[in-house]
Amino acid sequence: MSQSAEIICVGTELLLGDILNSNAQFLAQELARLGIAHYYQTVVGDNPARIKGVVNHASDRAQLLIFTGGLGPTPDDLTHETLADCFGVPLVEHPEILADITRKFAERGRVMTANNRKQALLPEGAAVLTNDSGSAPGIIWQPKPDLTILTFPGVPVEMQRMWREVAVPYLQSQGWGQMTIYSRTLKFWGISESALAEQVSPFFDLQNPTVAPYANNGEVKLRLSASAASEADARQMIAPIEDQLRQIGGLNCYGADNDTLASVVGRLLNASQTTLAVAESCTGGGLGEAITAVPGSSRYFWGGVISYDNAIKTKLLDVQVQDLEEHGAVSHTVAKQMAIGVRSRLGTTWGLSITGVAGPDGGTPSKPVGLVYIGLAGPSDGQSFEHQFGALRGRDWIRRLSIASALDHLRRSLINLN
Repeated sequence: MSQSAEIICVGTELLLGDILNSNAQFLAQELARLGIAHYYQTVVGDNPARIKGVVNHASDRAQLLIFTGGLGPTPDDLTHETLADCFGVPLVEHPEILADITRKFAERGRVMTANNRKQALLPEGAAVLTNDSGSAPGIIWQPKPDLTILTFPGVPVEMQRMWREVAVPYLQSQGWGQMTIYSRTLKFWGISESALAEQVSPFFDLQNPTVAPYANNGEVKLRLSASAASEADARQMIAPIEDQLRQIGGLNCYGADNDTLASVVGRLLNASQTTLAVAESCTGGGLGEAITAVPGSSRYFWGGVISYDNAIKTKLLDVQVQDLEEHGAVSHTVAKQMAIGVRSRLGTTWGLSITGVAGPDGGTPSKPVGLVYIGLAGPSDGQSFEHQFGALRGRDWIRRLSIASALDHLRRSLINLN
C-alpha cells in the first residue's frame, strides 16, 4: 500500500465553528504540492479519550500523522500528553525548550508563568520541531517503525513557518515528497456546473492528469491535477488538456487559478487603453469595491455613483423622471440610462450599472426579489441585461451574483471589440 498522510486538527473551538480551520486547508495544499497522498482529515475536540481514538484509527490507515493545536500551556492543551499515553511512553522535560520559552518571555518584557513549563514536556524519544515564532514547540516522532508524527501549534503563522522551515526538509530527507502533484483551476462564468460537466464529461475518466468540477458562489471551476517527478513535468501533462477544455468552454472560461472577473476585466481595459465608471443601486458600492480590490485599478477605473435614491439617479446620472415613473427604478430603461449617465458624467469609455431588488423585502409579483438589471454603455449605444437570481439564497447572494454578472458582461464586450 502506498504511503499516505492524515491531518488531525485538535480544538473544541474548531468543532464549535468559532475558528475557521485554515490550517487544514494550508496543509492539504502543501501535501499536494509535495506529492504526498492524503485521504483523510479529522477535527477532534480537547478530549483525551477522543484524541486517543482518532490516533488509533489514523495510525491504522496512514503512515504520517500531522497534528495542529493542543500544544499550549492551559489544561485543555492535551496533544503531547495524549500521544505519549497512546504509545505508552512518559513525558520528558527538555531544559533547552524551557530556556527558550523563558528567553522569549523576557524579550517581550514578560515573566514566564508556571503553566508554560508544560510546553517543555514532550513524549520520550520525540525530537523537537522548533518554533522560532512562538512558545509552543512541536515534535518529530517515530513511535513505531511505520509511523511518523508531526505536531504543530494551532496558530497559523507559527505552524506555516515551522512546516516550511523544518518539517518539509525533514520529510524530503526521509523519502517523502518524491513526486509533485500540480493543480491548475480553470474558472467559468455564465454556465451551470451540470451543463459544463456534460460538455467535458469524457475528461472525468482521465487518471493522470485528472479533471474534477466544482461550483462556488455562482462560479464553476474545473480542477486539473497531475502527478509527476517535477512541477515542470506536471505542467506539461496538463497543458494540452487545459487547451482542449478552454476551447470547449469558449467565452464562458474567463481565467485560471488566481484570476477574478475583476482582474480579467482590468487587464482587458488596460490592453484596450479604455476607462470605466460604475453606477450602483442594489449593490451599494460592492461593484466598485470588487474593481478596486485589484492592484493598479486606478489606471482604468475612474470612480462611481451609488444611486440608491431615485433623486440621485435623476440629478447625477440623468435618468429621466418619466421613465422612472413609467418603468420603475428596476428596469431595462433605467439600467441603460444609469450606465450612459455615469459614462458621460465621469468622462470614461465604459459605463456599467446595476439596479435590482436584493430583498428580503420590496419584491412584487411583476418585480420579485432577485430581479436585477445590468446596464452597459461603451463606444456604441447602451444596452441592458435582465437576470433572475431568485430569493432563496438571500440578499448577499443576489448582490454577489449581480456584481460578478456585471463584470462578466463587460468582459465579454471588451473581448468582442478586440
